[in-house]
Amino acid sequence: MAQTTVHVRSVHDAAFAVGWAGKHSLTIDRPEQEAGYGYGFSGGDLLLMAIGACFVNDLQQEAERRGVALLGARVVCECDWGGEPVRAQNIKLSVRIEAAADEDAILELAEAVDRQGRVHNTLRHGVEVPASECEVVSVEVEAEKP
Repeated sequence: MAQTTVHVRSVHDAAFAVGWAGKHSLTIDRPEQEAGYGYGFSGGDLLLMAIGACFVNDLQQEAERRGVALLGARVVCECDWGGEPVRAQNIKLSVRIEAAADEDAILELAEAVDRQGRVHNTLRHGVEVPASECEVVSVEVEAEKP
């Protein structure tokens, strides 16, 4: 079974973080209206981006496997945030696929990708996300002198 590991670390004295996997990194932040700096993607942005990225990556792979010349793809992923606790709701994926194939073959390709997507299937079938380890470090901070 393949394993993926990502890391996220807060930036000292700032309200944003840096995430990385292997040699790739990005800035993670909250929107300014939620007390963030607006420097990077929010966790919600990354969730939706993962859905779109999974579809495009799998589309490219499946098109190649089927011998379909994929000329371009666009994915827009949207959702509403609500509920108690707050979570993504009404997730909508809009896809445009341009390929050198007839419309039926392109539609079959899209349907196959929709069925096999790792991120899509994880969300559709659910997964527990326990905080399996929590290391707590208490640090004394000197009071600032006026």
